[in-house]
Amino acid sequence: MRMPEPDAGIIARRSDIIAGLRRIVPGEGVIVDTEELRVYECDGLSAYRQIPLVVILPETTAQVSAILSFCLAEGVKIVPRGAGTSLTGSSMPLADAVTVGLGKFNRILDIDYQNRVVVAQPGVTNLGISDAVQHRGFYYAPDPSSQIACSIGGNVGTNSGGVHCLKYGLTTNNLLGLEVVLINGEVIRLGGKHLDSEGYDLLGLMTGSEGLLGVITEVTVRILQKPECARALLIGFSSNEAAGDCVAAIIGAGIIPGGMEMMDKPAIHAADDFVHAGYPRDVEALLIVELDGPAAEVEDLIARVEAIARESGAVNVRTSRDEEERLKFWAGRKAAFPAVGRISPDYYCMDGTIPRNKLAEVLKRIGALSKEYGLGVANVFHAGDGNLHPLILYDANKPGELEAVEEMGAKILRLCVEVGGVLTGEHGVGIEKRDLMDTMFTEDDLKQQQRVKCAFDAGHLLNPGKVYPTLHRCAELGRVHVHRGQFRFPDLPRF
Repeated sequence: MRMPEPDAGIIARRSDIIAGLRRIVPGEGVIVDTEELRVYECDGLSAYRQIPLVVILPETTAQVSAILSFCLAEGVKIVPRGAGTSLTGSSMPLADAVTVGLGKFNRILDIDYQNRVVVAQPGVTNLGISDAVQHRGFYYAPDPSSQIACSIGGNVGTNSGGVHCLKYGLTTNNLLGLEVVLINGEVIRLGGKHLDSEGYDLLGLMTGSEGLLGVITEVTVRILQKPECARALLIGFSSNEAAGDCVAAIIGAGIIPGGMEMMDKPAIHAADDFVHAGYPRDVEALLIVELDGPAAEVEDLIARVEAIARESGAVNVRTSRDEEERLKFWAGRKAAFPAVGRISPDYYCMDGTIPRNKLAEVLKRIGALSKEYGLGVANVFHAGDGNLHPLILYDANKPGELEAVEEMGAKILRLCVEVGGVLTGEHGVGIEKRDLMDTMFTEDDLKQQQRVKCAFDAGHLLNPGKVYPTLHRCAELGRVHVHRGQFRFPDLPRF
């Protein structure tokens, strides 16, 4: 992993920069002490760490606007940061950049049940939105496994999904409006409480932009009424391939479950040991299929899914009897990541997406890579939309294992692209997948994407070093010949 060479001139002006920031956010809102800065030295991609130049914690949109205006005038880079749960290094700090922490933007501003929307600041947790409306029978559909901690602003930044994204969509399908501060301090509003907006889809452009185009200070999302009935099935298989085939068969039959998740044997045992969800332990793969809607429809769909599962070779089928048991089924899946952390000193969480009919093939080839590298893999993923989350198990204290994990992980992501998929489903690109972008895009593709970046941030001050493997100066992008290596990327220290 490589990042832009730190600007020695900026580092030399650190004291002046701190003084300028303190005029905008006085008191404890500017963090400069080295030990306190360590809290921000990494995000969820904790193998790579860097002490930021300084951290600032604004509380108002006006302060964010002033910070960005100041940094533009001073030529200082900016790294926006939400809850820091990114698994791709999207919010990893830079030694010559101001980390703008949005943790104090943690209020829900408006709940409008008539229009079925919630307006929230970006630091509100994903689960916090559902908690705020559940007493009225509503909820926010996208539910990443980290929903107890991840922020809604970060969800927008990486277009997060979750176990219910198959039927109800990703963040982009549930997002209605944004307030965004541009690099020059200008505050713009995109969308609103209405369903659609005129003109270019700038709301869609901002979603998944990983902090490269602006800093989000307000988010408007749609909320849904809880379905009349929801029940879940646990379906066990004697092979991963059979489970993958069942996923394709269910979707092929025209059934769209509220959620459809898959776990392999290592993940099943780890989750069941951790949560005691009552998973079958004598199977190689487990599907959790949730069906929701009117009670009569759910009963019919349960019978149809069970028949499909039996035809696909299911060896174990169990349906939740009540709401408590349904939640218990999901508790194991939601806790799969921390559960795997109990069986391995470290794990590397991958994120790629493939066509559903390639599940069996890809799982088989991941198994072959596991044997080739001598590294265990626990597979947990959103089976319905083909979003894979292989967890590669390793020990960072063993020399060479992190490098082997990264090499194996890169092969898994290349495999996803090879079979017709993409590098990411919901975690974004960050620095983890940045150098693999040319497996999906040509040089011309990437240059065109950077022209969009240049329209918003010509100085490459917003979250530089993320997403793009080669940085092109905006003045050069209009020319035919653009040379690689215009920015030198040194190696990052590993931990």
